[in-house]
Amino acid sequence: MRIFKSGAIRAITAAVSVGLIATGCASERGQDGDKADGKDTFVFAGAGDPGSLDPALASDGETFRVTRQAFEALLEHESGGSELVGGLAETWSSNPEGTVWTFNLRKGVKFHDGEAFDAAAVCANYDHWFNWKGTYQTSAVSYYWQSIMGGFANNEDPEAPKANYKSCTAKDESTAVIEVNEPSANLPGGFSLQALAIHSPKAIKEYEKQEATAKGDAITYPKYSQEAGTVAGTGPYRITKWNKGNKEVTLERFEDYWGEKAKVKNLVFRTIDTEEGRRQALQAGDIDGYDLVAPADVKTLEGEGFEVPTRDVFNIFYVGMTQSANPALTKPEVRQAITHAIDREGIVKTQLPEGGKVATQFMPDTVAGFSDAVKTYPFDTAKAKALLKKAGEEKLSIEFCYPTEVTRPYMPAPQDMFERMKADLEKAGVTVTPKAMKWAPDYLDATESGSCALHMLGWTGDFNDGYNFIGTWFSGPDKQWGFKDKTVFDAVNAASKVTDPAARVDAYKKANEAIMAYVPGVPISSSPPAIAFGKNVNPPNVSPLTQENFAEVSFK
Repeated sequence: MRIFKSGAIRAITAAVSVGLIATGCASERGQDGDKADGKDTFVFAGAGDPGSLDPALASDGETFRVTRQAFEALLEHESGGSELVGGLAETWSSNPEGTVWTFNLRKGVKFHDGEAFDAAAVCANYDHWFNWKGTYQTSAVSYYWQSIMGGFANNEDPEAPKANYKSCTAKDESTAVIEVNEPSANLPGGFSLQALAIHSPKAIKEYEKQEATAKGDAITYPKYSQEAGTVAGTGPYRITKWNKGNKEVTLERFEDYWGEKAKVKNLVFRTIDTEEGRRQALQAGDIDGYDLVAPADVKTLEGEGFEVPTRDVFNIFYVGMTQSANPALTKPEVRQAITHAIDREGIVKTQLPEGGKVATQFMPDTVAGFSDAVKTYPFDTAKAKALLKKAGEEKLSIEFCYPTEVTRPYMPAPQDMFERMKADLEKAGVTVTPKAMKWAPDYLDATESGSCALHMLGWTGDFNDGYNFIGTWFSGPDKQWGFKDKTVFDAVNAASKVTDPAARVDAYKKANEAIMAYVPGVPISSSPPAIAFGKNVNPPNVSPLTQENFAEVSFK
C-alpha cells in the first residue's frame, strides 16, 4: 500500500514545487480579527459573477472562490502552496495499482445543516454525481466529474466518456473506500477539487428533486444552485445570501466548524467587472481586497500602502480553434498560419505583469513535463500569409469570440488582448468577425459546446501534475476543439498511465511535442496574477492555484 499522510506528497508525481508565497502567518494574527477595529465584515471583489452555489455544477474560478469557503473536499492543498494535505480525510492510501483509494476521515465534523459528516456522506456524494442524468450529463454542467471520473452509471450521450468511477463503500463511519476501473494521473489530485467537495446528504436529497435544463447552448441551472438556503457544506463559512441584483454573495462564520474558526465573522464577495472599478473601490475603502490587479496598478497601490502580493506562475492563456465550427481550421496550414500571425511577445510585454512569459505549449514551465523540444511558431506575418495561400484560404473569414464582464488570472484585459490579436490576424489577411459574449454563462457555455471558431480561454492548474493541463483538453474528443486526431489523444493518454514519476515526466514531454506538432490551438502566455488588500488587512496566504482561504483573513 502507498500511504499518504497529511502534507506528505505533492500531487501524484511529486512534480515541481511551485513554491509557497506567504503574506503573514495565520498563527500570528490572533483569534479576534473581527474585533480589531470594530469591523466584522470583509468585502472582496471578484471580476465576474459565480455561476452556481453548487461547485459540482461549475468549472470556473469565480464560482470556486466563493464555494471554497463553504465546501471542503476529501483532500486540500497546503495554505499558499501546491502540496496535497488532508481535507475531510486526515490520511489516505491507495493500492499499488492506484485503483482503490482509502480515506480515513476526520471525526466530529458537522455540515452547515447540522448533519454529521461520515463515510456514508462521502459515498452519497460520489454516487449522486455518478447517477446524474439528462442535462447534468452535458460537459458544460458536469465538466469536472467527467474530467476526473469519466461518464455515468448510464451514459445517455454516445460521445460521453466511459465511466472510470466504480464504487464507493463506507467500511465504517470514518473509513470511505473509492474504487476506479483504471489508474489515472488525475488521482489523488482530483480528490482535492472543489467540484468534488462534499455536501450534506440531506441537502443532496433536495438537489435531486430539481433538474437542470438546456435549450441549445443555454443552460438553466436548478433553483437550489441559484439561491442560498439549501446548499450545505462543512467549511469555515456558510452561504447565507446571493443578491444577484447587487452582485453579492454573503457568507457567515460557521461556529461549529471542526477546525480553526474564521477570524472575521462575515464574508462578502462582490462582483466589480472592471480593473479600474476594483482599484477605485479599494482606494475608497468600499472593499477590503480584490483579485486580478492590472499590471500598471501594482506599483501605484504598493506606493499608497496597500498590500499587493503576487502569485507564482501556474496558468496558461490560449486561443482555441474549434475545427467543427469552421472547416478551414481542419487544414494544418491554416492552424499554423494563425499561430504564426499572433504576436505573443507583444501581448506579454504590453498586457501582462512583470514575470509574464510567452507560451510554447499548453502548460507553464513550472510543471514537470514541459518540453524544450516542441515545435515552435514564431511571430511571422509573411509566413502566415504564405501558409494561408498554400491552404487555398487567402480570403479566410473567421468568427472570433471573446468574453466581457470578466478578468481572469491568465487574461487580465480580455478586450485589449482580443484587439491586439484581431489586428495581428488582419495583417495576415484574415477577416475577423468579433463576437463579444458575457463570461458566465454565455461565453463559457458557447466555448465548451464548440460554438466559437476562435476563442480566448485559459487554465489555472487544479493540482500539480502535467495531466491536469494537457489532459484537460487533449485526452479525447472535446467539442471545444472539434477534432478527433488519435495521435494527440494516444500520446496524452499513454503519459497518464505511466506509474514511474520520472518516466511519466518524459512521457508528458513527448505528449507536448505531439500536441504542438498538430497545433490544435495557440498557447499564448503564462501570467503571475497579483491580488490586493486594504491597508488594515492581514491577508491570507496567496495560492499559486488561486485557492485562497479567506478564513485566514483578519483586520489589523
